[in-house]
Amino acid sequence: MISEYKAQQSCERGFGFLKDPLFFTDSVFLKNPKRVEALAFIMALCLLVYTLAQRQLRLALSHVKSTIKNQLGKPTTSPTMRWVFQCFQSIHILVLNDEKQISNLTEDRLFILSLLPENCRQYYYC
Repeated sequence: MISEYKAQQSCERGFGFLKDPLFFTDSVFLKNPKRVEALAFIMALCLLVYTLAQRQLRLALSHVKSTIKNQLGKPTTSPTMRWVFQCFQSIHILVLNDEKQISNLTEDRLFILSLLPENCRQYYYC
């Protein structure tokens, strides 16, 4: 019974983003029940992708026996994808004279990219 209870908490923790003011959940108004159902399905699908990406990153970190820095600058083997997304927010594509350049792609960010699948890395290499 304890394991079932703990499993429920981990699922509920995944939906914690709904309370985040940055997500603007309170600004979504849907009148049609079918649209509410569709939005719930899309959100559940996004949570699945988010969880799989987080799992992939943590498994890759354990495989290479390494860590990345958390929000406090301390090494961690279990980063959240939210933190990784925040790390990547400052990366920009610059186009000068029809030539693409990536700005703010540091060694730490390149290391994180190396842990992700190829289809994720392709967006950060020109």
